[in-house]
Amino acid sequence: MAALVIVKDLVKIASYCFASGIILKNFKEFITMVLRKEGKKNYSLLGSYRLIALKNILIKVLEKYVANIISKAIEEYKLLFWN
Repeated sequence: MAALVIVKDLVKIASYCFASGIILKNFKEFITMVLRKEGKKNYSLLGSYRLIALKNILIKVLEKYVANIISKAIEEYKLLFWN
């Protein structure tokens, strides 16, 4: 729901980024969480843990928006040929 409210501002930011070739630092940042795998006997081994990378929510919304635009263009102009 929030995406619908901020999409216009995101489009402006995205247009600027694409036109200038600049990607904002915040869009490239991830938070990495370390989670224990269930049922491991020895948690001193690296294989006993799983890394989860959390993306910035704004970049997720922006990626989805751009993916939708690309998808619509592919369908409209029949850029992919199906057998």
